[in-house]
Amino acid sequence: MNILIVDDDQELQNQLCKSLKNQHYRVETAVDGKEALDRIWGDTYDLILLDIMMPNMDGFAVLREMRKTRINIPVLMLTARGDLDDRVQGLDLGADDYLAKPFSMAELLARIRAMLRRGGERSPLLTSGEISLDTVSRTVNKKGESLKLTSKEFSILEFLLYNKGRAVSRFNLAEHVWGDNFDPFSMSNFIDVHMKNLRSKIKTHDKSIIRTIRGVGFIIDD
Repeated sequence: MNILIVDDDQELQNQLCKSLKNQHYRVETAVDGKEALDRIWGDTYDLILLDIMMPNMDGFAVLREMRKTRINIPVLMLTARGDLDDRVQGLDLGADDYLAKPFSMAELLARIRAMLRRGGERSPLLTSGEISLDTVSRTVNKKGESLKLTSKEFSILEFLLYNKGRAVSRFNLAEHVWGDNFDPFSMSNFIDVHMKNLRSKIKTHDKSIIRTIRGVGFIIDD
């Protein structure tokens, strides 16, 4: 599960990252509304923790833009504000839950688990042809037989399947799989090596479901 934390409080952001990673969530961060929207439009998230009071663009504006463009990712609003009016405004704009600071990490984690369960209408299975990937059990099957993928191969396939029918750039793919540790100058061949191995494992009828778009990146389509 991929979670985006949007908060300009660096200390709190670090605490949230540590706690969520300990629970085996994948975590990305943004420090203001503009950066948050850039990430939301460029990546796929299962849940967003969104602060209200931020520079450049506040959480209400971010939420308004998301819902206006029909991005229905579950949003849990985190804020120092405890006023009923703020809570009502957030829920009216499309927030799924609301938690006022300060809060206990145990309560936050419980709310996250509940929200992810509620979001379970979306099938955990991502498919293309004879390949199916289960985002919950983190397993991949080809014609019903289990495939052994490395964690990086799984992340590549999962990201491409989440974006099925849409071209994914090499940079966005690398950023998703390796995060801030990716160096485009020294690690560019990492993508090609992992992609070659992944294609070999998921190939059916001498054909890979992953197509290269020269000068752009990669795409999975049916």
